[in-house]
Amino acid sequence: MSEATVMEKLASLAKRRGYVFQSSEIYGGAGSVWDYGPLGAELKRNIKDLWWSRMVHQRRDVEGLDAAILMNPRVWEASGHVEGFTDPLVECRTCKKRFREDQLAQQPCGRKPSKAPGEADECDLGEARNFNLMFRTFMGPVEDAGSQVYLRPETAQGIYVNFLNVQGAARQRVPFGIAQIGKAFRNEITPGNFIFRTREFEQAEMQYFVKPGSDDEWFDYWMEERMEWLVSLGIDRENLRFHEHGPDELAHYAKKAFDIEYRFPFGWKEFEGIHNRTDFDLSRHQEYSGKRMEYIEPGSGERYIPYVVETSLGVDRVLLVLLADAYREEEVEGEERVVLALHPRLAPTKAAIFPLVKKDGLPERARRMQDDLEGASIPSFYDESGSIGRRYRRQDEAGTPWCVTYDGQSLEDDSVTIRDRDSLEQVRVPEEGVEAWLRERLNPAAGG
Repeated sequence: MSEATVMEKLASLAKRRGYVFQSSEIYGGAGSVWDYGPLGAELKRNIKDLWWSRMVHQRRDVEGLDAAILMNPRVWEASGHVEGFTDPLVECRTCKKRFREDQLAQQPCGRKPSKAPGEADECDLGEARNFNLMFRTFMGPVEDAGSQVYLRPETAQGIYVNFLNVQGAARQRVPFGIAQIGKAFRNEITPGNFIFRTREFEQAEMQYFVKPGSDDEWFDYWMEERMEWLVSLGIDRENLRFHEHGPDELAHYAKKAFDIEYRFPFGWKEFEGIHNRTDFDLSRHQEYSGKRMEYIEPGSGERYIPYVVETSLGVDRVLLVLLADAYREEEVEGEERVVLALHPRLAPTKAAIFPLVKKDGLPERARRMQDDLEGASIPSFYDESGSIGRRYRRQDEAGTPWCVTYDGQSLEDDSVTIRDRDSLEQVRVPEEGVEAWLRERLNPAAGG
């Protein structure tokens, strides 16, 4: 199966089952901007909740933060984004489209889709120009240079400018971290591959502040910790790898950087980064703001600007990783079934409740079961439409790990059948024991 076919099938399933919709679709869409439907919103929330639990709730040395999207524009001057957050851009006079200079060979010309820009007689390329990726807007009633602000292109700077606020309020000592999840915006020139590269996205970032000299040790620690967490989500380790940034890839602020890459249908691509940013960010903000960003060691009184080890995860990208890794096409008893084998803790719906027939009070009992599960914060779904096989297939596609069926035997002994999505095994469970049965298998202590 070609990579295009796999991605088309994944995008089709995502729309059909309510994971991802194109933004403003009834108006023809908005370029590389996506909406998350009922199941997509739940999956995204589950990812963020598990990340926050692992990164903040289960640690004494990491504090949470929710910084604003709009910041003083001097923040972005200090960080280097105003001057250096650019891509070289080339405009084709033939198709009037713009392309990144370093990716001309990969970009088909709009007028000649079978040819690539730069080939003879096909495109008329202009000179390369730098294009800043930050979205600009204005704060206040007057739109002039003095009121210009930016939509943040990353969440990390909100952490750096709050370093001393959080450290003092939480009474933390170095080493410690600050974590946040939030929206970021980049006016990408070449977005694509479904939700992999978008103009509006969410990041889950943690900046870990350490004493200079201990940064290499903490870098290795966070490399191992982040990979372990990803595998705990059910992602196949064979589809994950580290990629070290070489001298030509390393950002100007970084001493060392590794990407965690996933083997997508369109190739190995990065979705999380671990970076040793040294003291670059805090030093720059000290320089531009005039405020001292030093940490004072209790007892010794030693002053220093901490180094930072950063872990930065694209929430939308890890959602795509999970969908791609969970997608299966199988044949069961001569019939094809499509399965989204999401880890149960990530699955948007944990259980689907079916009455086998619409009589003898079974629909009412099934509805009560759904109410009880929802009341116990176990998301569930009720379905009485179609054959039992068709109902199973719909839930397999949606990623629901278990289906609970009321049948004739339920009338005799108050038991139900629970069918497992992955093994297809079925067990009988007392009606009143279903919640406990599910909760035992959803226990977050099992690895989240």
